[in-house]
Amino acid sequence: MRHNDEYTITQAVIARHAQAGDARLREVMTSLVQHLHAFAREVQLTEAEWREGLRWLSEAGSAARPHELPLLSDVLGLSMLVTARSQRRAAGCTESTLAAAAAPCATPEDHAAAEPCYVRGQVRSQGGTPLPGARVQVWPCAAADGRTELPCDGAGRYRATTPLAQPCAVPHDGPVGRLLAALGRHPWRPAHLNFAVRAEGHRPLATQVFRDGDRYLETDAVFGVRRSLIAPWVRHESGPGPDGRPGPYHTLDFDFVLEAA
Repeated sequence: MRHNDEYTITQAVIARHAQAGDARLREVMTSLVQHLHAFAREVQLTEAEWREGLRWLSEAGSAARPHELPLLSDVLGLSMLVTARSQRRAAGCTESTLAAAAAPCATPEDHAAAEPCYVRGQVRSQGGTPLPGARVQVWPCAAADGRTELPCDGAGRYRATTPLAQPCAVPHDGPVGRLLAALGRHPWRPAHLNFAVRAEGHRPLATQVFRDGDRYLETDAVFGVRRSLIAPWVRHESGPGPDGRPGPYHTLDFDFVLEAA
């Protein structure tokens, strides 16, 4: 029987994967083992720390808190890293931000008292051609179930009415929230709206548009802010809004450029 110690254990584990039928799985698991073992050696991980880490992961992965592991991926920047690598767009096309599996936000700061916001814009192809067949979904950060699909008109233009975007916090009443607090980090995301845009013959787009001037733009808890996705919400003190309601109200103008499939 081969004797394994702290110096030989890594290659012993990797050797056990040699017969894996899925080459990609073998590649991923080989790299994972190498990095995990290197991490344990680098930080000189103790048994007490290892046991506490396993206990924490068990709590985070419990069926009672299904959002905790996606949330952990978010707050460690992994979700944004994978999205940035997987959803690269051609020059001039609207950027994506955050994967669909990202954890939802909790209730915004002052959602109920938010003034109305009228959102409008155009969906175009990379060459500038309007896409009249496009469909746009828009919803506030804490209302993923309240999204409405909006068909674009003959010029590829869309219109929507939402509450004014407010800063919102990711769930922080569980193990990931305790980790953020221990690290001296806050759970807040800058004010933003979520968008999903589709048009025949083009790559679907899932992205977020952030409110310019928000105090959390530089410290987004999940690292999702992209410079090209920051836009001004213009406040109008008086006068009727586009739907006839009196002010004050806000407007957001934002166009989307889709990449051909």
